[in-house]
Amino acid sequence: MKQAHKFYIGGDWVDPTLLSTREIIDPSTEQPIGTIAMGSAADAHKAIAAARSAFASFSQTTKEERLALLKRILSILKRRNDEIADVISREMGAPLAMARAEQAALGAIHFEQTIKACETFAFEYMQGSTRILHEPIGVVAMITPWNWPINQIACKVAPALATGCTMVLKPSEIAPFNAIVFAEIMDEAGVPAGVFNLVHGDGPTVGTILASHPDVDMVSFTGSTRAGIAVAQAAAPTVKRVHQELGGKSPNIILRSADFAAAVSAGVRRCFGNSGQSCNAPTRMLIPAERMEEASSIAANEAAMLVVGSPSDPRTNLGPVASAAQFEKIQTLIAAGIAEGAELVTGGLGRPSHLNTGYYVRPTIFARVTNSMTIAREEIFGPVLSIVGYQSEDEAVAIANDTPYGLAAYIQGDPLEARSVACRLRAGTVRLNQSPWDGAAPFGGYKQSGNGREYGKFGLHEFTEIKGIVGFAE
Repeated sequence: MKQAHKFYIGGDWVDPTLLSTREIIDPSTEQPIGTIAMGSAADAHKAIAAARSAFASFSQTTKEERLALLKRILSILKRRNDEIADVISREMGAPLAMARAEQAALGAIHFEQTIKACETFAFEYMQGSTRILHEPIGVVAMITPWNWPINQIACKVAPALATGCTMVLKPSEIAPFNAIVFAEIMDEAGVPAGVFNLVHGDGPTVGTILASHPDVDMVSFTGSTRAGIAVAQAAAPTVKRVHQELGGKSPNIILRSADFAAAVSAGVRRCFGNSGQSCNAPTRMLIPAERMEEASSIAANEAAMLVVGSPSDPRTNLGPVASAAQFEKIQTLIAAGIAEGAELVTGGLGRPSHLNTGYYVRPTIFARVTNSMTIAREEIFGPVLSIVGYQSEDEAVAIANDTPYGLAAYIQGDPLEARSVACRLRAGTVRLNQSPWDGAAPFGGYKQSGNGREYGKFGLHEFTEIKGIVGFAE
């Protein structure tokens, strides 16, 4: 990639202040596929200054001008979809078909939803004699993860542009090449100089500068709860807005009224999607205790049908996890599940037997898990499912809520019963009966899963300040 050793700052591809590089590893082969430049504090300062300078003019553009810009970006995103998918597949291991249909495609969907929301969003309106204005919050620092990279970039950049903000993006250094393609798209679409800036780097260096800098008005962060706490602490002295989408340990309650076999099978696949590397994955399956044996058998059969292998193989369902560190973390947590007495139904430690290289994890299912076990408490971020039994609906709700997280929850069963249970769960998103993903629904968490909401009109609200001009009509 020709821009891998440059940053996109002030509308140009520029050299870093001091060239320091990092190898990017293909997780399917454990071999390097290239290097990127890693930014310094000086590079972060340059990007923030460019965004601050551009804010004065971009914040005054009309909604129509910003909509036209969003539509140009959307058109190019769709044209380069397969290229983005190919890059994502190589750098973080997503199966190629899934990378094209989901990983890359979600970027375009977020722009489509933002355009739709912006078209009807009232940036100004009267409330009695007071004029209410939703104004751009200012310069936004965006720190995004490796697991759904373009998805998380797009759901931040699109609403920031729509509301008139300027921004500095620091993507994950584990999967950074897709962000370079995205910056090329922004440049081709004619985003004004300084409105969008890209600097690679690690959290302690570039991330800390972005979070703490007084000229940054907001930090939008997606990642682990641990890193989110560090971002909030760095941001606190400047009292800027901190939007966080953090970890999860989402329950999947299968009610007695559910089609049991279908619900268990679908729950396994949803948990293992993206090799389990989704913050909202339903990793705790809650089932009636008397059906534990049946659930274990159904889940094991479903896992056995999943193909773990090369991302380029069209038969592959699960690729590798994204890094050596992630692989080792998952192995440690699988070992903890075994040591603490959970029943290992299938999978376990090590790679699948047919693979001798790459960060591949065996699809692993534990049964008879109690909610006090490590595998039921900690976010594993891999293809590991815990099956937990409950005696009553009240107990199921109590187990589901017994977690420091609250990003998502899932319920299978009679629709009226499922709706009632949904209202009792402490989670930002509840999905009923295998409902499809909704790119306009609010996305974000309760408790230690973060604060604020993304997607559609909810994302627009996050990037605005509210001003009241009292006596406007007098």
